[in-house]
Amino acid sequence: MKISVALAAYKGEKYIAQQLRSILPQIGDDSEIIVSDDCPNEEMKSIVDSFSDSRIKYVEGPGRGVIKTFEYAISLCEGDHIFLCDQDDVWREDKVKKCLSELQNGCLLVLHDAAIVDAELKDTGKTVFESLNSSDGALKNILVNSFVGCCMAFKKELKEHILPFPDKLPMHDQYIGLTAKKYGKVELINEPLIFYRRHGGTVTGGKTSLSDKIKWRIQIIKAYLKA
Repeated sequence: MKISVALAAYKGEKYIAQQLRSILPQIGDDSEIIVSDDCPNEEMKSIVDSFSDSRIKYVEGPGRGVIKTFEYAISLCEGDHIFLCDQDDVWREDKVKKCLSELQNGCLLVLHDAAIVDAELKDTGKTVFESLNSSDGALKNILVNSFVGCCMAFKKELKEHILPFPDKLPMHDQYIGLTAKKYGKVELINEPLIFYRRHGGTVTGGKTSLSDKIKWRIQIIKAYLKA
């Protein structure tokens, strides 16, 4: 069973080797990690190439931000199951096994909890599910998104419903999760399966204005209805 990991990279030289080391032991010889680099440079490429592992495929991303970087990575995935991945987290050793168990049990997408840690992987005592009051309800996830991409895995059948991403999409993981809910079963694993690193260089998770929040929700509703 082939697994694809869609990893979006952006100036992630400091952490990406540790992330790759946490993933590789969990995937088979026929699986793949697509590293889509949105800010290509020789240092990042040399770090990825240093693994000398044919399962890791480094590609230059579209250079249009995190959403398009993930879209491109997902489009290249050939596996039966697709895992979204950030460059600076660390997977727990049983993440793939536990996600696959749920996917093989009939769900289209699985969402798991994550332990929130600092730059040095020190546990903050908080988890993503606790912070977001996570659930799989459509209305809840339009108002407050639970579908954090690095905590998601889904079957390849979902690709036909989500690609290409709609124009002006405010949040790719929210859109993917809501679309999965529309077309199949979404299962939550109430267990932290990654160390979710929050630090000064984190690309996602910044503050937004009220007007932006309202605009984004209108856009996500439109995308969801058209999916």
